[in-house]
Amino acid sequence: MMSDEEILDKNEQPETEQQSADEVVTEDVELSAEQDLMTRLEAAEQKAADHLDQLLRTKADMENLRRRTQKDLENAHKFALEKFVTELLSVKDSLEMGLNAAAQQSTVEKLIEGTEMTLNMLNSVFEKFNVEELNPLEQKFNPEHHQAMSMQESAEHEPNTVIAVMQKGYLLNDRLVRPAMVMVSRAPAE
Repeated sequence: MMSDEEILDKNEQPETEQQSADEVVTEDVELSAEQDLMTRLEAAEQKAADHLDQLLRTKADMENLRRRTQKDLENAHKFALEKFVTELLSVKDSLEMGLNAAAQQSTVEKLIEGTEMTLNMLNSVFEKFNVEELNPLEQKFNPEHHQAMSMQESAEHEPNTVIAVMQKGYLLNDRLVRPAMVMVSRAPAE
């Protein structure tokens, strides 16, 4: 017959084997969970590295775009008047030819003709660049475009009418560059 101790030892053995099997399963589950976490961590790190790379490339592209835009803007400011100056050079050349002709004792008619041609060239340059002349003679006084230099009584004109232009004004693309200097009529004193 078996003693009580042997029976207890025999009963304990299966429990110990069961515990060992449970521990192995638990360790396998823990290892599998750890490997899963490591895999997920590596994937997250790779994704973060990709996003950082993309951010740095986008930042570099934006900086290059900013530099290019700044350079284009500087060039636009620097050379904005290039076409205008190029057109004015022919007017200057014409004035110099007129001075040379005057030095050679040309007739007054030829000097007048040369001056008129030069003025026409200048007017065409102004037209090309939307420079509009303000010559408000016989028009109502407009304080936005005219500068009154004096007032004169006049029965022939309505009050606040421009009766003389001392200096013409100019608009550039409908923006006032220089007001016309004018003499304005007022009602005669009674």
